[in-house]
Amino acid sequence: MLIVFEGIDGSGKTTLSNRVARELRRAGLRVRHVREDGKLASPVSEGLRLFTKNPRNLALTPMAELLLYAARETQLLEEVTRPALAEYEIVIADRFLYTAEVLARWGRGLPEHEVRPVLDACARGLRPDHVFLIDVDPAIARARRRISKLLAPPQGVSSRKGLAGVGMQARLRAGYRALAAESPERWSLIENADVPLDALVALLVQHVLHLEHGEALVSLPTRARPVPPIHSLAEARARFLARVDAWMDEEPQLAAWFLAGLEGPDIEERRTRLAGRFPEVIAYGLSGLTDAHAWSLRRQLEEAAPVQVLGSLKELAAETPEAWALRERWETRKPEAVADSLAGLDSEKAWALRDRLYFAAAEQVVTSLAGLGSERAWKERWRWLSDMGGEAALGLERVARTACRSIRGLDDARAWDWRERAWEAAPDAVLRTLDGIDSERAWEMRERHVARAPRAVLGTLNGLDHPRAWALRESFGVQCEEALDSFVGLEGATAWKLRTALADTWPAATVKSLGPLLAMTPKGRTLIERLLENHPHDFALLRQAARAAADTTQELRNASA
Repeated sequence: MLIVFEGIDGSGKTTLSNRVARELRRAGLRVRHVREDGKLASPVSEGLRLFTKNPRNLALTPMAELLLYAARETQLLEEVTRPALAEYEIVIADRFLYTAEVLARWGRGLPEHEVRPVLDACARGLRPDHVFLIDVDPAIARARRRISKLLAPPQGVSSRKGLAGVGMQARLRAGYRALAAESPERWSLIENADVPLDALVALLVQHVLHLEHGEALVSLPTRARPVPPIHSLAEARARFLARVDAWMDEEPQLAAWFLAGLEGPDIEERRTRLAGRFPEVIAYGLSGLTDAHAWSLRRQLEEAAPVQVLGSLKELAAETPEAWALRERWETRKPEAVADSLAGLDSEKAWALRDRLYFAAAEQVVTSLAGLGSERAWKERWRWLSDMGGEAALGLERVARTACRSIRGLDDARAWDWRERAWEAAPDAVLRTLDGIDSERAWEMRERHVARAPRAVLGTLNGLDHPRAWALRESFGVQCEEALDSFVGLEGATAWKLRTALADTWPAATVKSLGPLLAMTPKGRTLIERLLENHPHDFALLRQAARAAADTTQELRNASA
């Protein structure tokens, strides 16, 4: 019997499929998992997976991508899965050919009549006996993945698929749900958001055992019951906190994550409760906060999570006396994290610290120069590049990515020379260097590559009120919510027109795009309240509304003071 687990990245399918395999073995069954512990059992398939994941392959076309995904799964089927079906009672697969279909059709927009024949030929009649679609809100899935990366930073770079933006996950989720609806007798849709992991594993094991024995199937958690509408910011904040409180016991790391960047006594109380258990996640969430409670937590957590505490020294928190004292305490123990915390700082104090840190953390010192175009900054960059072996080293991926982080936002001839040399090794990193640049050369590069990497390109438009910026936002906004992230706080007619057009597609990003000031205007408040009524199930929207509620409360306090 072939059992397949499907779902978007971060849905929990890998964790669940591995746990279920272990429990079935304990029950006495002979079980083969073809992606045990997250690694494909076929080295050829694993190599193809890494190739399609690498953002260096930015130019890969949708059809070529489909063929590579199909090759990956076909190799696994022929080399591992089919032989295992002849030897084991149960074979479990974390992904099947459905992954290639959903990515091609819903992710990249290829038509069904081009995709299905390819995958049918690869399957050669083999179909899973049952498919568990592990379904979850993309915001929750994304949070789980980011927590995992925070606690165990991955080796290598982020996925090429991620260059399409957050909207990709929403489209893939819709695709999986559509396939499940086509074959309800073969697919079970499992909600993985508010059910304890052990309980869900036990239910899935029982389900598989009943399938194996031909018995009546057990009831599995499917979609949550309808959510009543929300009519005010205060109600949204209360519902957000209720959801966080539910996770305090069921998935406390998730609760800690979603408190990031929020303020208020109710948030502080929950942060304090979680700080001792999840110091890295709580410390990460202090980024940019400068209130007394945030500094108290930094001091409390710095021994347990120094890297994350230092990483929180951004924006207003970066140049305070408390920040400099923190850097001094960790200068010799965590030089890389201290150097990272200097990002964009151009004070004499920052330069003196860079000089002391260079030999222990040269790479981080260089990346901290992002946005600095002075001769002093370029001298430091050339010093580092010379140590790396000269300009030829810009063709090496790690060196190229470090160089790109260092020249972000710079538009001079030297920066463009580095971009050209780094392109082959790290094209996605080169695109991100265009942040905020308004020059013909930058616009041409954006327009040439936005279709392949909309997230990377749209992310460089932050604050740009330019006709070509609006044209890109309008062209890609429906598929990529980062279009809204790029004009936070802008209030012209074009900004409002685009917000209104995309509001029901990306409700949370729409509220975020208002920024604190526009969210407090009558027009902004009306828009937020309408979205809350129409999308009460959208947790990301709840979180943005909770932030807006705190901003409004603080503004009222300031007005009455």
